Amino acid sequence: MNLHNPLTDLPAANQLPTPAPAEAPGTPTQRAFREAVAQVEGLRHRLRELQQEQAEARRRYWQQVGPAAETVVKARQTLFVPLEEALLLGYFSRLEEQQITALIVGNAHSLQNRFGEDAAEVLRKYAPRRRVDDDDEQPAVKVAEPTAEALDPTLPPHEQAAQAARTRRKTKQQKAEEAATQAARDQEQQLLSNTKTLYRQLARAHHPDLVQDEAAQQHRTQLMQRITEAYETNDLYTLLQLLSETAPASAADDTVLGRYTQALQQQQQELKQQLNELKYGENGFSGSTGKKREQEIRQLKRHLRAEAEYLQHVTQVVQEPAGLRQLLRELAAEGHTTV
Repeated sequence: MNLHNPLTDLPAANQLPTPAPAEAPGTPTQRAFREAVAQVEGLRHRLRELQQEQAEARRRYWQQVGPAAETVVKARQTLFVPLEEALLLGYFSRLEEQQITALIVGNAHSLQNRFGEDAAEVLRKYAPRRRVDDDDEQPAVKVAEPTAEALDPTLPPHEQAAQAARTRRKTKQQKAEEAATQAARDQEQQLLSNTKTLYRQLARAHHPDLVQDEAAQQHRTQLMQRITEAYETNDLYTLLQLLSETAPASAADDTVLGRYTQALQQQQQELKQQLNELKYGENGFSGSTGKKREQEIRQLKRHLRAEAEYLQHVTQVVQEPAGLRQLLRELAAEGHTTV
């Protein structure tokens, strides 16, 4: 007698139809904007994690080094006071004041990048603008003017002159393109830095007084609380996230979202560059292990003791304006901007 098993009539799992993934709601511009916001927020989160990981690695490392590192940190922190006081004396020339400021900034970078100490306040005070030679900003490429060597000497003089004119036109075009690129980048950064514009845009669209329904008013009141809190704390990415969640579908709004998407994509590139610098650049920190770590620490302790002695000597020297002036001259002669 043959028993019929109904389960054998079912199709195999790999033969079942696979439902197509549901398309994300909104227009293509809205979807691109939401994706850009999510990617930037993910990169910012990863950057914070990596900064915390490296700061913790630095702390563990310097704990193993011991008191020698603490002595150098204290000596560098002590150096700020006489240098800042020197800027208030009116004794030094403008060039010397710039050198003193460079000493302060270099000392702060050393504390922050080598030892993981928080020197953000000093850097905000004395280095508020990003310099051209910073890690995450490259100087603009200067286009050279055409020279006689660049021209074809086999051409007749009138053709050489025409060639030089074409080259000059080309360099002018390159300069114009570079200027346009920089202007677009500045505009994008200004767009992302202006939370007030974004707040007003969201408030106009979601204010509770714009609807009559009680349930809708309650929902909008809660939404406006989130918008206001984000604006008051200058939380740009919460505002952008709210915009991505609530933006209506219209051509005008798509245009605005497209501008934000371009600015966010530019910021993605900058965040990736910061991540790479932190991983592989001079300020990155991975630390060695095992016997190599032990040998490294023994040698480092000797260097740190010598550094602490030198810093203590420098601190004594800069107490007097004449001593500080002499130190500035010595550093300049050796091509150094900081100790």
